[in-house]
Amino acid sequence: MMDCGCCGTRREFIRGACRLCAAAALPGMLAGFQSSVTGAQSPQGGNGERPRVRLVFACFAKKQDRPTWPHIGYDFGPEIDRVTSALRELCPEVEFLPAMASGPEEAKKILDMDGADRIAGYIVYQMNNWVQVMQTIVASGKPTLVADFPFAGSGGFMVYTAALRKKHKNMSIVASSRLEDLAATARCFTLLKSGASAEDFALACDKVRRERTPSPDTSAPREDKLEIASISKCIEGMKRAKLVTVGGKMQNLIGEIREVLGIEVVPVDFKELAAACERVDAEKAREIAAGWKSAARRVEIDEEQATLEDSARLYLAKQLVMRDHGAEGITINCLGGFYGGHLRAYPCLGFVELLNSGFIGACEADLLSSSTMIAMKHLVGRPGYISDPVMDTSRRQIIYAHCVAPTKMFGASSESNPFEILTHSEDRRGASVRSFLPTGYIVSTMEIHPGRKEILFHRGRACENVVNDRACRTKLACEVIGDIEKLFTYWDVYGWHRVTFYGDLREPVRELAAALKLSFVEEA
Repeated sequence: MMDCGCCGTRREFIRGACRLCAAAALPGMLAGFQSSVTGAQSPQGGNGERPRVRLVFACFAKKQDRPTWPHIGYDFGPEIDRVTSALRELCPEVEFLPAMASGPEEAKKILDMDGADRIAGYIVYQMNNWVQVMQTIVASGKPTLVADFPFAGSGGFMVYTAALRKKHKNMSIVASSRLEDLAATARCFTLLKSGASAEDFALACDKVRRERTPSPDTSAPREDKLEIASISKCIEGMKRAKLVTVGGKMQNLIGEIREVLGIEVVPVDFKELAAACERVDAEKAREIAAGWKSAARRVEIDEEQATLEDSARLYLAKQLVMRDHGAEGITINCLGGFYGGHLRAYPCLGFVELLNSGFIGACEADLLSSSTMIAMKHLVGRPGYISDPVMDTSRRQIIYAHCVAPTKMFGASSESNPFEILTHSEDRRGASVRSFLPTGYIVSTMEIHPGRKEILFHRGRACENVVNDRACRTKLACEVIGDIEKLFTYWDVYGWHRVTFYGDLREPVRELAAALKLSFVEEA
């Protein structure tokens, strides 16, 4: 479960309270930072023959001081050294001057002093999700390249660049796991020596990105037999459905969800869930905890027994609350609840259990994703996987990442895929799930937005399960089917979350959109 760009209030207290103080004397800060970078020369040569590019590492702190991607305690120093050294080696035509910024104030000070340094353009390397540095740099009008540090700055990269590229023509993006792609794109700064404009630079960068994106795999996917309900039966099921949201809501769309989809949303306080925790059978909780432990491929959490039992009690409490309200789904403001002391455990394991049993358990009080999961439950009888996606053009992939995922993606009667029980990645506490999801199948990813009267949709082929210590535990990499360039477009409008379902659902979802009088928008 990760922070989402469309719900900033849930984490303002984290982002604000830990904000780095701006340096009192920025020239001294930059000089000190540059001298600390491996192989740094401050500046390189200075003969004016190469374009000078300020390489801005956007992160809250060099050693991460808060629970967000990639994870608390992460040391960015080695990555800063790796990127700086690689760019200087692979792109000697450009002179790179490194700096670090944690917000708009420091970004503004960098801009103010860069006239004297004859800076031709900027690379902003996004290292934390919601650091707002690129906005100030891009607004300067100078040629700017924004690059993602995958599984670290990807949320801000996806959401912020989607908005900025609609307004500014002086910027381009790199979303690749290969530094060679960043270096190849950075060579476009040499065009400025021959009089190219900032817009020319951005267009050249876009061309490099497209050229370095591989062609799609044309082999046949694995066979997947879908059982699809009639559209009328699906809509009738949604009209009977109730969704409980605990501790708040990500989107203020309760009325629209009821009006357009027929789903009733029932807001519930944390106190009601806590009271339900006191009603559960402790012995039953111990049995469930033991079952999770024996079924998992690996368990690696603190205070294993107590943590699993707390998670099991919360799962049973969710069942009670759903039963009390006649609901088939529940979504919880899990981050706010856990950080605020309202929850003794993360709800991840309980969500997996609900999803595997044919109910809805959804992260972060996300009403759009929860409603989408309810709709697909009644249409195809399969659970959804909410994620925070990451793009990697070097492999033509979108990687769906979150700290919880079902283990029965083909429905409650299907076999379970392997899984591990690990800590929640951001804060290294509690218990969450790494689900090793099936590969080779077509998957459909979407959000139903009753407020916008749209269904946003794209498809992919599940390729691999990425195991990486940065960011969320479960990471399903899928090759994008369609226009991967278009897939950079809608993140500022819809936010970071998407929901993935196994099966090629393009035509049945298109039919559902028509029946509900919603636009069917393909984002790839």
